[in-house]
Amino acid sequence: MYASLTTESPYTGQVLALTGGVGGAKLARGLAGVLSGAQLTIAANTADDFDYWGLRICPDLDSVMYALADLNDEERGWGLKDESWRTRIAMRRLGGDEWFQIGDQDVATHILRTQLLAKGDSLAAVTEKLCCGLGIPHTLLPMTEGRVATKVITDQGCLEFQEYFVRDKCEPEVRGVLFDGLESAQLHPKLAALLADDTLSAIIICPSNPFVSVDPILALSGCRELLKAAKAPVVAVSPIIAGRAVKGPAAKMMRELAMPATASAVAAYYGDVIDGYVLDDLDASYADEVAAMGLDTCVSQTMMSDVASKTQLAETILDFASRITKKK
Repeated sequence: MYASLTTESPYTGQVLALTGGVGGAKLARGLAGVLSGAQLTIAANTADDFDYWGLRICPDLDSVMYALADLNDEERGWGLKDESWRTRIAMRRLGGDEWFQIGDQDVATHILRTQLLAKGDSLAAVTEKLCCGLGIPHTLLPMTEGRVATKVITDQGCLEFQEYFVRDKCEPEVRGVLFDGLESAQLHPKLAALLADDTLSAIIICPSNPFVSVDPILALSGCRELLKAAKAPVVAVSPIIAGRAVKGPAAKMMRELAMPATASAVAAYYGDVIDGYVLDDLDASYADEVAAMGLDTCVSQTMMSDVASKTQLAETILDFASRITKKK
């Protein structure tokens, strides 16, 4: 179960984290260690969501939820620790599809979510119930209640994101990304309200894949405009360290999309939506280049290997954000 590292947060104001993937879940856990339940709201990408075995799967929501509860498998980087696989083995024996790996504990999450959604509960309400069951005091919200699906355009055709990411192990060459359903989806109203709230002190874009974890959130109607108009500074954390992604295909995708796989290229990609940028120590040489973009710049250790390093990075980011003057 979740165990906070502090009983009283030294930070004031509300903080919003935009997240997706393993890196985003790690930083969310770090932020939860230093911010109270009333202070921290985490918005998770839901464009990775899909149906499998007749169940509604929400990978990014679950990755964050399990990380906040200290139940995530740190070695694999996804799913629950101490997991077993008897259901998957049985499915294989019966000749069913089992390329998407769902563990025996994990399947309970998807069953309950699917049941509650079928009853008419909102995804936000379902997520709140699941978080309450795991003893998580912080607010975790889906980016939208609408259904958005990431499609990856590759040299092997247009693939559903999980087909590209899990089934095909990110091997096809990426030529573009699109978000099906985006035109009718709206930013979750609680997130829109928070972005307009004067008590918001920092907006953090976690070290997540910019194309498939962050872009679906930013692409929602009005989101970029709300981020720019918010009184709180927007700080992005680089998902690239020394030309590589710590986890996932971000660096590979950047090269295939004719972008240099560098931390500074991600800063340039986010453009005027951000006010500050956090680089890893190994990318300190890019600090002047990022600063020349008009961004406040912070160089720090950003590798997160345990709760202590996650919390330390969260503290560094929050301290950095408190010193930033919002760009006009």
